[in-house]
Amino acid sequence: MRQLSRLGLACLLLAAPVRGDEGMWTFDNPPTRRLQERYGFTPTQEWLDKVRLAAVRFMAGGSGSFVSPEGLMLTNHHVGLGCIQNLSTAEKDYVSAGFLAATRAEERACPGYEVNVLVGIEDVTARVLGGVRPGMTDKEAGDARKAAAAAVENDCARRTGLRCDLVSLYQGSEYALYTYRKYTDVRLVFAPEGQAAYFGGDADNFTYPRFNLDVAFFRAYEDGRPARPTSWLRWNRGGAKEGDLVFVPGNPGSTSRHDTVAQLESERDRLLPEALAYYQRRLKVLRDYVARGPENARRAGPSILQLENSFKALSGRLEALRDEPAMAAKRREEEELRRRIAAEPALARETRTAFEDIAAARKRHDARLGEYRYGSFGWSKLLGLAGQLVRYVEETAKPNEQRLDEYIDAALPSLENALFSPAPIHKDLEIVTLTDQLEGAREALGADHPYVKAVLGGRTPAEVAREAVEGTKLDQVAARRALAAGGPAAVRDSTDPMIALARRIDPLGRELRRYDEDQVKAVITRAGERIARARFALHGKTVAPDATFTLRLAYGTVKGYAAHGTRVPPFTTLHGLYDRAAGFSYAEPWSLSPLFREEKDDLELTTPYNFVSDADVIGGNSGSPVIDRAGELVGLIFDGNMESLALDYFYTDETARAIAVDARGILEVVDDVYGADALLQELAGP
Repeated sequence: MRQLSRLGLACLLLAAPVRGDEGMWTFDNPPTRRLQERYGFTPTQEWLDKVRLAAVRFMAGGSGSFVSPEGLMLTNHHVGLGCIQNLSTAEKDYVSAGFLAATRAEERACPGYEVNVLVGIEDVTARVLGGVRPGMTDKEAGDARKAAAAAVENDCARRTGLRCDLVSLYQGSEYALYTYRKYTDVRLVFAPEGQAAYFGGDADNFTYPRFNLDVAFFRAYEDGRPARPTSWLRWNRGGAKEGDLVFVPGNPGSTSRHDTVAQLESERDRLLPEALAYYQRRLKVLRDYVARGPENARRAGPSILQLENSFKALSGRLEALRDEPAMAAKRREEEELRRRIAAEPALARETRTAFEDIAAARKRHDARLGEYRYGSFGWSKLLGLAGQLVRYVEETAKPNEQRLDEYIDAALPSLENALFSPAPIHKDLEIVTLTDQLEGAREALGADHPYVKAVLGGRTPAEVAREAVEGTKLDQVAARRALAAGGPAAVRDSTDPMIALARRIDPLGRELRRYDEDQVKAVITRAGERIARARFALHGKTVAPDATFTLRLAYGTVKGYAAHGTRVPPFTTLHGLYDRAAGFSYAEPWSLSPLFREEKDDLELTTPYNFVSDADVIGGNSGSPVIDRAGELVGLIFDGNMESLALDYFYTDETARAIAVDARGILEVVDDVYGADALLQELAGP
């Protein structure tokens, strides 16, 4: 990772609560005053509603938007990669070769996919926290909060028939009920070749300049017909120019900007280093598997791509936390907050030992970190499905308020959509991943740990994995449905070896979860509430809450930045794509697909292809549209540069940039390389 601007970042952290264009803002609390003061633009409620209803959340882990009145959606290739991979076979590898549906009839259904559109936000803080009494222990408060949350979500689902998610904001001091229109019939329309989407591969990931066509089009269907969304984004064929104000509506996954120093130090010293070691291990296993042949490469290639991305992202985050001037500034910021709290007797009483409580809870968490990593169902798809079934039949037999969160009635439709997905499962790959998972548990926890004894029973990881995978029928949807329909008795009496393995793991996983909820999360949530309320008292709601994979609005300007003694321009062009490929003699990962080589003469090579802005985005924003003041689409977020990885913890706009595919580049290539006439006509709009 490039060195962060230490002085600039330190100064930013010590400045006013809101810095530059910082903020992933909720749609019920947009930064209208700041936008007017800085850019002379005030988004109207009509503008906000239009943008909100055009934005979609891909539950596969990203964002997107409607771009036609007939349910056409735009997102990243890497957000839709799971679908593209699941539709592929040894004979038809759409990840490598690309996919284009010439007609609606040729659009292919994505197994297990779900997309959401946010239709309502309601403040339910009083309902969720109303049962939490001052004299309660942290566990009692956590139980009261959990019961109230389940009641809120289930009541909403029964009343509306929509997806209802309770969202915790500002460290648990506020709660909002988000209601979503849900689409589970999602079909692939277009995806370019993987080489075009991931040009430069892992070497260029999180860098800029870039030359990627990381795009994919899908369509949402309802009752077998293309959906008719309330709102959709028109395509701005003129694109953006340097200095333009742009907005990014999307679903950033998570940030930790309001975490305490103790929490950040735990991330730096324990969580991130151990996560990186875990990802390294998984990458080695998959690379060894891929080396056995081309079909193995097809099956595991997308997983390697995702793991490489995660590994590089976590490495950048770790480097950010190891930037001592930045951490020193964070410590000074926390010390200043605590000093101001101490000067207000009421706030001092409110927070009392809140910071110390969080530090102690994180130590308890870190003491069992190996169990968090390995002590449940883990990496294997089949073991994960088995674990879900074991818990599904047990939890759904309980009253709602006593269930684990993911099994309450309001959550079941989405869970069942994934549980009964017909996505292919490759048993040879499952043997490899489960074997490594069990070997990792034995190494991390020791042979005498209860988990290791329960899963191995004196046998080797390879023996247990092979028996469970080869003997299971859970790769068949019908077998999963039969077990779920049979209830607790069917699962209890099942002789399926993968179910038997999950039954042995379940009590241990539940014990660890209870420990985490009672000894860690309940403490951190309650202490975090107190600190957040003190912040509100001192600063008001002038700072956006941390990201929660819910719809937010970020903004910034299109602009380059200084790096390595020179200037990085805001835009790249198709000229640059061909030049970079030629500079590496078309070697992987900078080769060009045959179509790009063949159609070069038909392209307008001066067309902008990728661009950067200083919009405040993070992982989960992938697939977010970039829109202008008119609410028209000018680009598509697909990455950030290395400097942007610090945004998980610290805001800076000096060199951190969001990277987008330019709307003009998408049209140029879809037209002159792929000849997707029907798609282009639909994007032109009515």
